[in-house]
Amino acid sequence: MPQIPTIGQRISKYQPINESAKGPALEPNKGYRLQKLGRDLYMITDNVYQSMFMVYDKGVVVVDAPPPYEQYIKKAIAEVTDKPITHVVYSHSHTDHIGGTKNLELGKDVAIIAHDETKRLLQRAKDPNRPVPTITFSDKYLLKAGNQTLELSYHGNGHEPGNIFIYAPEQKTLMVVDVVFPGWMPWRRFAVSQDVPGYFAQVEEINSMKWETLVSGHVQRTGSHADVALQLEFMNDLKREALKALQSTKPGEEIDEADKNNAWALFDNYIDRVAIQIVNALTPKWSTKLAAFDVYIWDQAYAMEQSLRIDQQ
Repeated sequence: MPQIPTIGQRISKYQPINESAKGPALEPNKGYRLQKLGRDLYMITDNVYQSMFMVYDKGVVVVDAPPPYEQYIKKAIAEVTDKPITHVVYSHSHTDHIGGTKNLELGKDVAIIAHDETKRLLQRAKDPNRPVPTITFSDKYLLKAGNQTLELSYHGNGHEPGNIFIYAPEQKTLMVVDVVFPGWMPWRRFAVSQDVPGYFAQVEEINSMKWETLVSGHVQRTGSHADVALQLEFMNDLKREALKALQSTKPGEEIDEADKNNAWALFDNYIDRVAIQIVNALTPKWSTKLAAFDVYIWDQAYAMEQSLRIDQQ
């Protein structure tokens, strides 16, 4: 069984990335990759972040503008059309996904569409790089642009309040950002989810929905139902092993007697031993199935045991 370094431990080499997690390479010196997802629907990616745009008879709908390749978004659109950007859709408020919006140089009449919660968070942030939405919704919003359609819907606080599902029905493409990571271990602590039970519920919902292509906002390629099912299987294994570890580990064991009156130290010792048991249980099966398992498995173990104790899933 491979040794998985603990959080903060410096190592010389992480485990190799699984071939199944890799996507098409970027063209040399281009900085981005353009992938057609269906009629006039495209994904832009730098193989770390992902966004989309949809072309219709009078213009272009952009979905997210990640800063790492903000300077290439208009260039990517120009590969397909010379029509102007007329709409921008925000998946959620986080700057790493929409912080490049200002540099799109939008006209005054461009509609920026997002969930009510995203508007609230952006009003609080007062970030000029993330213009406040001009159109918001609480539950569902049907964006009709010429003969193109995007179905926007809110499914609760999984990643953060306001994080929406974006579905292109004709192209059978679903975009949900920071929830599923095709072929990869999820980002640390379930992508810093504010609501871990809500995050689990959203992965299950995505798994049950009918779509053909998933744009996840991150990693090197689009996702499939098999990718979602694999992540859900990992999450369920993690939850099961965390429950076992919580039930079988006793506070106060393996700690110096002199430290037993230090409640913080006592509990830290307990949490660490629970996490060790979880990581050791999952490593034989999962270390070769998800890319970067070794990078974030400790984070997931800590997040899972905390949620089970506090959220009472």
